Amino acid sequence: MKPSLQVRLSQHLALTPQLQQSIRLLQLSTLELHQEVEQMLEQNPFLEMDEESPTPFDAPAERAAADRVAERDDGGDGAAEPAPAEVDAAEFGTTERDDWENGTERDDFDGIRETPSSAAPEGDDELDPQERRAGVGTLQDHLRAQVAGMRLSPEDFAALNVLIESLDDDGYLADPLEDIAARLADMLDLDDDEQRESLLDRLQCALRWLQSLEPTGVGARSLSECLVLQLRTLSRCEAREVAIRICEHSLELLARRDVRKLTAATGAGEDLLRQAQALIVACEPKPGRPFAPAESNIIVPDVIVQKAGRGFKVVLNPDVMPKLRINDLYAQAIRGQRGSGGGLSSRLQEARWFMKNIQQRFDTILRVSKAIVERQKGFFTHGAIAMKPLVLREIADELGLHESTISRVTTAKYMATPQGTFELKYFFGSSLNTEAGGNASSTAVRALIQQLVSAEDSAKPLSDSQLSQMLEEQGIQVARRTVAKYREALKIAPASLRRAI
Repeated sequence: MKPSLQVRLSQHLALTPQLQQSIRLLQLSTLELHQEVEQMLEQNPFLEMDEESPTPFDAPAERAAADRVAERDDGGDGAAEPAPAEVDAAEFGTTERDDWENGTERDDFDGIRETPSSAAPEGDDELDPQERRAGVGTLQDHLRAQVAGMRLSPEDFAALNVLIESLDDDGYLADPLEDIAARLADMLDLDDDEQRESLLDRLQCALRWLQSLEPTGVGARSLSECLVLQLRTLSRCEAREVAIRICEHSLELLARRDVRKLTAATGAGEDLLRQAQALIVACEPKPGRPFAPAESNIIVPDVIVQKAGRGFKVVLNPDVMPKLRINDLYAQAIRGQRGSGGGLSSRLQEARWFMKNIQQRFDTILRVSKAIVERQKGFFTHGAIAMKPLVLREIADELGLHESTISRVTTAKYMATPQGTFELKYFFGSSLNTEAGGNASSTAVRALIQQLVSAEDSAKPLSDSQLSQMLEEQGIQVARRTVAKYREALKIAPASLRRAI
């Protein structure tokens, strides 16, 4: 090839470190943001927490004035940057998740995490959830407190404590007794077979002690054993004996609602089977559930929606917003040495940009949240059944942002509403055609399916085809396979498993 010179003119945007940081902060969850803030506080001496002052996010005018002062302090030597969180990320060659289609996920219900707010008892509004659980303790603590009042030999006491430590969070014995005995024998250097056999016998005796403690069913090695332990505490009656036989030998038949085979296996009539089923359903399949830590289920909302007159007020949750400020003493020292500060000046600028990017992050979340509330007023008044179809592109066009920005804002950000606490992505859903020519939100259709199933006759539960027909009678065209997909998303069992005996 013959070498040649060519002149090409092209235009592109460079993704500056400040914009990279802005985009990264925008997609962080609340927990990740606080970890990022803690890391920055450790690395940058110019940044410090401001616990006494009100959060700067509540005063836009004051914030703007502070920005102007900061620009004057910088001497105007820095080029103006665009608003970090509102930059079109697509122009920088950054790619968003490829499972988005038309502004919503292809599988429009996958990944939606909904945590309905639990109604607190009256007079308990100011009590912190962790304080409400402070007196509960762990399952192991609860069991040890009972063991302390028992008159046991040191050997039995030690064996019982070994089993207590072997329980999982649901209250089940995690490993077979033989495995526990083998590990314990190895720890105690027991080589004699008689000693190992004696240790296993002692653990079996300790297991009976454990299964006599509260909550009833603790120490079980299977669901069947757990249910039987609870049924044996009930008053003796024919239904209880049938229930015990079902749990010991025919639990799978009960799950399948196979009345014919249950009748053959137990010799009981349908009425007696119904009574036995009621006793089994009243049992607790996970005895350790009341003692499970609830902290992992607590979601702190980023945005709070409150009823205000005939409308709704949208505010940021002040508890999730970091209160930061520039250390005045260090900043003044740098200003007095302008031109000779070297790397310290860049660290000061880095601290200012970090604060500004965090402010911009919450401003963008608030803007998007207000736009969502404005478009989904029916949901906040009437619930999920009044949800309207909404895709990311609609909010993006309204706010002048890119869809990828809306995607970042709505991921792992939560909104507390009169209807419960939901991820912002929950308010987006694909549309389904109606006979009137309009559209219905897939979220509203799922809520309608939930209502229909809740009101069905348990003796004749509705099949997916029947649900599809009932929706069509209401003017909503939904295929049977789509109904099945929505039903599974709602964790509703098929009609055959919902049928009462």
